[in-house]
Amino acid sequence: MKSGTQKSLLKGYPAWAGEMASRYLGKSAHQFILHGNIRDKVKVGTKSSPHFLTMNAFLQEELFASRDAVLMYDRATGLSFNTYSTRRDFLQTVESYDKVSKTGYSRNLPVDPVRVAALVENYIMLRLAENKSIALIIDYAETLIPVGETGMTGGEDRSMLVFLQKWAQDPIFAAGDLTIVLMAENRGDLNKAVVQHPYVASIEVSRPDEEDRLAYIDRFTDKKRPFRSIAKGINRQTLAKLTSGLTYTSLDGLLSMAAEHKAPLGKAEIMKFKKERLEAESHELIEFLPTDRSLNDVAGHDEVKSHLRGVAKAISKGKTDILPMGYLVCGPVGTGKTFMVSCFAGDVGIPMVRLKNFRSQWQGVTESNLEHILGLLKALAPVAVMIDEADAYLGDRSQSGDSGVSARVFSQIASFMSDTTNRGRIIWFLMTARPDLMPVDLKRQGRAEEHLVLFHPENPEERSRLFELMLNRHNIPLSKDELAELTAFLPERLSGADMEAILTRALFLSHQKGKKVSPEIIREALMDFRPPEYPEEIELQTLAAVMEATSRTMLPQKYREYSTQELRRRFEELKENRSEL
Repeated sequence: MKSGTQKSLLKGYPAWAGEMASRYLGKSAHQFILHGNIRDKVKVGTKSSPHFLTMNAFLQEELFASRDAVLMYDRATGLSFNTYSTRRDFLQTVESYDKVSKTGYSRNLPVDPVRVAALVENYIMLRLAENKSIALIIDYAETLIPVGETGMTGGEDRSMLVFLQKWAQDPIFAAGDLTIVLMAENRGDLNKAVVQHPYVASIEVSRPDEEDRLAYIDRFTDKKRPFRSIAKGINRQTLAKLTSGLTYTSLDGLLSMAAEHKAPLGKAEIMKFKKERLEAESHELIEFLPTDRSLNDVAGHDEVKSHLRGVAKAISKGKTDILPMGYLVCGPVGTGKTFMVSCFAGDVGIPMVRLKNFRSQWQGVTESNLEHILGLLKALAPVAVMIDEADAYLGDRSQSGDSGVSARVFSQIASFMSDTTNRGRIIWFLMTARPDLMPVDLKRQGRAEEHLVLFHPENPEERSRLFELMLNRHNIPLSKDELAELTAFLPERLSGADMEAILTRALFLSHQKGKKVSPEIIREALMDFRPPEYPEEIELQTLAAVMEATSRTMLPQKYREYSTQELRRRFEELKENRSEL
């Protein structure tokens, strides 16, 4: 990348390549970590005539095309070269090295990283002295400098760590026309000494955006493969939207599958492919929620449902700037927090994913998993993200006892959640029965801004509506009179989870008796059911939710009359009683 090529680099190349060029030409770095979507194709060329190359082809034939020598190395195949003349030139320097060091590397180039690094360093020093321009690409860098405490790594890893740190700050290397590229899918897999080195720049390769995917779709289709043979019931722009998060490689697999089987893709087929592919790529760290339910399936919580329907409407109209960054959804156990947000997935019109456990006992894997997840969420946007039991899942900045992993994870998530460029594009739903246990950092404005509170049914009418909905969900038909008779037996302290348990027991009883579910069997199950008795715990969770509410109108009338001091006094009393048990 010589100075005269800066303008051409920024035109027709992806943004990350332009960023690398700017950092290099500005002399702020000559050693780079290229991470993210590095195993995919790269789009180059004009908007009207794009073409797609593999990453290696792009680096060698485009980005470093003007270099006198381009060297590539990975642990499996050893050294390779962009041209035969470069290989011959390299071997000539190795012959001189052999004479001095009494080795025979010119006859059989080594593959192991330490000896290769010594030869490469010698070659670079000699050719930079002749004002030659060189690029060195090291792939699968995580196998050379894996994450971990330096003192706990092997001798070979420590030697490579020294080589790379030395190359990053060597004045001769910095002054010459040299670029070193370390490639790893997850930056978190690399040793922190290199990642955090002041003279090493990290460049993220993002997944293709909607415009890029549309360009690829247009490139894929032609007279032999017209668009109508690829998709049905949707246009090109819709197909580009629906495939958010997919790489070019995955998109090519989807389109080729339709063309090969002569089975045009509908929305259902696209979403099924996308769900399976992205869940697999995330190593099952995320899960797409089904969209076969809607808020119409939720009984009660009318104010919360009204608010969420307003969110769905704003998203459908593209009014993302008026949406909060995220939601804290709280309330005592059994109020249907997870069910509420799962049903919202059917209304919102964008994918909703649930984050699964990304923590690992192995050093560095937790941070690497999280980096991968957050990169995928950015590519999926617009997307909604649900986290169950958020108080336990997300941890705290002050957690200790795990070498600082929890604190780093918390900081990474908190920083990502507050990125205002994601407003309306990544919407967080943090669920918890104990919002008081969540750190203020996550509950404040700019992160989980709106606090939605769910409560148990407050009166007979709400209990009746909820019970009727449960019956419909289990396909148990009852007349209005039968429903009225049964709901009269419902205890006052009964949650939606309790009603679910009663009906499940009724189904079991009907199976045992070889009969259809009847009002008598449901009444038998209801009369036999003993709801768990932990009233003080429920009251504690209820008061915690009340104190977290950011909207007075969403509170039941009785709680609007209490002062904050009264609520706090009773809450602390319950906590003290609980600690004494």
